[in-house]
Amino acid sequence: MKHASIRAAATTAFSLVVLGALVLVLLPKYWVFLITAVFIVGIALQSLGLVTGRTGMISLCQMSFAGVGAWVTGYLNLIEAPGGLIAWVLAGGLAAVPVGVAIGLPALRLRGINLAIVTLGFAAAFDTVLATITFPGQTSFTQVVRPELFDSDRGYFVFILGFYGIIAVVLEFVSRSRLGASWLAVRHSERAAAAHGVSIPRAKLSAFAISAFISGISGGLLAGYLGTLVAENFSMMQSLALFAVSTMVGAHFTVGAIIGGILITLFPELLRRLSLPQDVGNVFFAVGAVQALSTGETISETCARLGRKWLPKRMTASTSDLSGHLPAAVAHEGGLALEVSDLTVRYGAVVALDKVNLRVPARTVVGLVGPNGAGKSTMVDAIAGFLAHYEGSVKLNGKPLEGCSATTRARAGIRRTWQTTRIAPELRVGEYIRLAAGPIGDAELAAILQWFDCPPAETPIASVDAGTRRLLDVAGVVAARPPVILLDEPAAGQSYDEALKLGARIAAIPEKFGSAVLLIEHDMDLVRRACSAITVFDFGRVIASGTPQAVLAMPVVQKAYMGIELEEAAE
Repeated sequence: MKHASIRAAATTAFSLVVLGALVLVLLPKYWVFLITAVFIVGIALQSLGLVTGRTGMISLCQMSFAGVGAWVTGYLNLIEAPGGLIAWVLAGGLAAVPVGVAIGLPALRLRGINLAIVTLGFAAAFDTVLATITFPGQTSFTQVVRPELFDSDRGYFVFILGFYGIIAVVLEFVSRSRLGASWLAVRHSERAAAAHGVSIPRAKLSAFAISAFISGISGGLLAGYLGTLVAENFSMMQSLALFAVSTMVGAHFTVGAIIGGILITLFPELLRRLSLPQDVGNVFFAVGAVQALSTGETISETCARLGRKWLPKRMTASTSDLSGHLPAAVAHEGGLALEVSDLTVRYGAVVALDKVNLRVPARTVVGLVGPNGAGKSTMVDAIAGFLAHYEGSVKLNGKPLEGCSATTRARAGIRRTWQTTRIAPELRVGEYIRLAAGPIGDAELAAILQWFDCPPAETPIASVDAGTRRLLDVAGVVAARPPVILLDEPAAGQSYDEALKLGARIAAIPEKFGSAVLLIEHDMDLVRRACSAITVFDFGRVIASGTPQAVLAMPVVQKAYMGIELEEAAE
């Protein structure tokens, strides 16, 4: 995975060097000046793409963060602080971070339109503040001093391109890290991310903090570009236009940020030459954003799709190309890995679980079966920490988990899958496994994928079918080697033969990985193959427990689960 990150970063850096050289050699001074603004706006778009594109949150105050950075840069220039523009710009970015965190705090509770209203309100408040104060140096016409080596317009273009390239390369590495994967996971499903031990508050606040830092840098660079600034440069409408363009182009991609910068910077120039009102640009951006939302594909994603179609495919290494073996099973504590006592869950007057008792010994596979609506998924939610209230107790290796969040329980050693796959399709196979399991070596990763017959680590998850994604769900939680694994209908989407093969793999998990498994499944052949014991639910109560052969032969089980008595009565 490190090689993939280095390759992607090198490609980004090389492309920007080539693009910069072409601009300097082929274009006159005026167009170099305009394209400098393209990359400054591109930096602001990269910051917004991190929050909106990667993490799935709405921020309508991005230019307010840029305004903070610009104000600090202007002030440091006015007092002639040491360090020059580079230091001032970085200081401006850092000054925007606490503002970004403060705006990110509501995101811990709010989503969608409610979060949009909060961020828009901050942008409006910032407009009011800027209307009552002036930017440092504005009244005295004090120009922000550029670095001596980059004082000319062509030199400042190189200066800006360097900042853009550094930010793009760093974001490339971050996006392929576990932090970057956690952002995409939060965007796709916060519950699934929490089940992997991801701290949702940390993921959201880190996204807002880094985004505000980058946006603050763009504001400082804009101060050096224009020399002096006015409040209109960071108005609420500028933030709205930035959001619309980011949605349209896919600003979390490097090429998308550049395309967005071109639209925001050069489109007004085109309107001016055509003698059209500048407001036409905002209408165009809004229509483009609606189109992207309706089709589910940004301009960047369209370009990438066409590129994959037209360009020759690069050979991808298979899992067999990497020699690796599964390390020895983790030595978890013996005794009872999971103990559920008198678990009761109520939804108003409805009792979903009624004094349920369940025990899963360490390094065993226990099945949990029952008809639809029996309470199996409620049981899993309660054990994994996704229910706010329940009665009774859940113990992991003898330690009670009451009061622990889903993230805390996942980190303690309870991992789960879901009835429907919740993997972020933007991830690659290896990135998802590392998100679920934590840091593991390339050889171990390849061995796990091979053991589950999953695609190679570099395979985009968007390109694999639903059945394979179910296998990746299982592989991810198993690779974490927790004390307890909760598998919720893992055979969904599998053929009969594939389900039996998966059953054999599940039966081998305790020996190979050291984990105990609680298997929720309707496929009785898979249950018989994988489980050493099963518990049967009906209407939120345990009606039978024991070996699969003994339990499935009980009349009460056949009546509740298989409906045999009902069929006999009909005959």
